Amino acid sequence: MGINLVIAVTDGDWFDMLRQQPNLGEANFWAPSAANFRALRPGELFLFKLHAPRNFIVGGGVFAYANALPCSLAWEAFREANGANSAQEMRSRISRYRRTDPNDRDDFEIGCRILTQPFFLEESEWIPIPTSWSPNIVSFKTYNTGDPEGLALWEAVNDRLSRHQLQGTAEAGARYGEPQLIRPRLGQGAFRILVTDTYNRRCAITQERTLPALEAAHIRPYGDGGEHDARNGLLFRRDIHSLFDAGYVTVTPDLRFEVSRRIKEEFDNGRHYYELHGTPILAPTDALRSPDPEALRWHNEHAYRG
Repeated sequence: MGINLVIAVTDGDWFDMLRQQPNLGEANFWAPSAANFRALRPGELFLFKLHAPRNFIVGGGVFAYANALPCSLAWEAFREANGANSAQEMRSRISRYRRTDPNDRDDFEIGCRILTQPFFLEESEWIPIPTSWSPNIVSFKTYNTGDPEGLALWEAVNDRLSRHQLQGTAEAGARYGEPQLIRPRLGQGAFRILVTDTYNRRCAITQERTLPALEAAHIRPYGDGGEHDARNGLLFRRDIHSLFDAGYVTVTPDLRFEVSRRIKEEFDNGRHYYELHGTPILAPTDALRSPDPEALRWHNEHAYRG
């Protein structure tokens, strides 16, 4: 089957900004339209090509996830890792590509390709594009390591990564021989988007679907050994997220919502939350992303106030 690699035409402003950010752990390679992207599996390589006449591959990243998102959510999740200095700058760039009025306040849906372990090559290390690349390509082209051209591309990229041990890419650069998938190391932004979509953009407790009011919660906090992983996440309405982090509510390993008596004791309030006590959460449709029982047990035992 081989491993796929995508070469995508890169917005110059996006590239120039991101390559100047130190210790960048993730990036959002967005497209102005909300077209689906199914060219890669998580762990395959997404490479950046400059606009002609600079026909070189200048960097890339490990593909983690793709979906169409409102530009406001993309900004909140990734901020400057969208390749813009502000939400307004990002909106202006989207408007320019979409050829819409720059004063349009619509929350545009854009195509987001979320990358982890991004890397940017020094100019002396830029890789010439494969001979099969056509000047007519305006978006991207897919290659596969099962073909000589794709294998040569894989080897050229890994040669650069292993030679310079570029930030965040040691796993890719250390591979020799048969090409393999690279495990994406999700950051906070990718975690938020993955959890939001895992729960179909609905609060796991109330089924609220007003997107600006929803937040991705870590079951076991990242600072306490939890990971940026869908199984360590729950999608909550913002107030429930705050209560969960503070230990006033929890979710049991059998996926039921529990509310601490201390809300009543400390605040003489909480009727709305007590009405939800004992209800089953809205479980993900993808069983492989269902909450980790061990993480939930940790929250019950170490965070929940009972």
